[in-house]
Amino acid sequence: MREKIVMIGAGSAMFTCGLLGDLLRKGWPAEVALVDIDPSALEVAERLARKMVAAHNAPVTISAHTDRRTALPGATAVICTIGVGGRRAWEQDVFIPRKHGIFQPVGDTALPGGTSRAMRMIPVMVAVAQDVLELCPEALFFNYSNPMAAICRAVRKYTPANMVGLCHGVTEAAHFLAEQLNVPFAELEYTAVGLNHLTWIIQPRQGRTDLTEHLFDTCRAGLAEPLAEGALGELFLARGSWEALPGEQPPRHPATLELTLQFGAFPAPMDRHITEFFPSMFSREGTYYGKTLGTEAFSFERTIAKGDNEFEAMREEAVAAGPLSAHYFERFSGEHEQVMDIIESLRTGNGRVYSANVPNTGQAPNLPPDAVLECPCRATTKGMEPLKVAALPSGAAGVIAQRLAWIETLAEAAMEGSRDKFIQALILDGAVKSPSEATALADDLLQAHKEYLPKI
Repeated sequence: MREKIVMIGAGSAMFTCGLLGDLLRKGWPAEVALVDIDPSALEVAERLARKMVAAHNAPVTISAHTDRRTALPGATAVICTIGVGGRRAWEQDVFIPRKHGIFQPVGDTALPGGTSRAMRMIPVMVAVAQDVLELCPEALFFNYSNPMAAICRAVRKYTPANMVGLCHGVTEAAHFLAEQLNVPFAELEYTAVGLNHLTWIIQPRQGRTDLTEHLFDTCRAGLAEPLAEGALGELFLARGSWEALPGEQPPRHPATLELTLQFGAFPAPMDRHITEFFPSMFSREGTYYGKTLGTEAFSFERTIAKGDNEFEAMREEAVAAGPLSAHYFERFSGEHEQVMDIIESLRTGNGRVYSANVPNTGQAPNLPPDAVLECPCRATTKGMEPLKVAALPSGAAGVIAQRLAWIETLAEAAMEGSRDKFIQALILDGAVKSPSEATALADDLLQAHKEYLPKI
């Protein structure tokens, strides 16, 4: 069939170019409809997309829309990558909590930043889901936006839309794990279940060999080594390996190693994200192994600057005369990397297994039903079918269960426009020290983002 792929949030140009590159490598005839409410960002994405298609002389047509409803009719796949408020709003999600003594390395999933982001994101994503149901109800529907678990749960709670959440964090962590265990990645088998950005990997094995004790020994050995200065720096992924910035030591993940030994399961995608789920241990100044998250370790400012610089470079490429740089056509690691393969697997029913965010219909026996979990799913012509997995160790399951109550409260806060439930969600998140601090923080965040919160 000829695919019509609608990308909502296409101004996220790096993702758009990565996905389009994968589509061009497939050689499929397709229509790609780019949607973004920011005309400037949309123009960059459209220009880059047209240059990529022209360079391949591919059977792909490109259209651009600021109104998603004009793009959705006839869609066979809808992919969401939106970020309400963009990087400038994201900055406030991190900088405002800092004034209250809470430090975040990412601020898009948990902690006050993730809680604040969800308030902006959930109503918009529910509205997108309602449009998909009305205008292209048979379309495959994928979400890459964060906070993943909260968005996917809210969409499922308030609509019947069959949204599937995708993220490459588990695959990245598995590459790291294979290196640490000295096992070829293709031979590493494992089970991974949990919440996006806190997914527990259990039962690592190579063929019939159980690698669990080897994993524990590796963690103990890693923690026994002195932590070199600079080893808690910014992370960048090159396929199959973690790299530090120039001049830094290879990054370490001491929180990951300690939590693996404590809970009997390896948390993916490692320190930069998982620390946000344990605020009492890591989110205050200097509590991350003597460093402060988001400043001295995993610099948030560096992340934002990198995004701004990459977009400006893409803007220059978009308007420049002549062909695009060769790197636009190289396959690279990133959030986009699985979705085209998943679409192919769903169309052909080839049965390949992917990590995806879907409701718990019994596949995770000691986690609540209907909770959106990141877990292995088999792609069939009937959809993404979750595979039944072994029960998590009780402690690891307990960490997830605590977060699920936060997600339910947060979904209600966002959809009802409830200040009181937003405060409750901040308390449930665990980073604030008192109800009064939660109230003051909530009011600061709500004031900063009032243009994106029409219900409050």
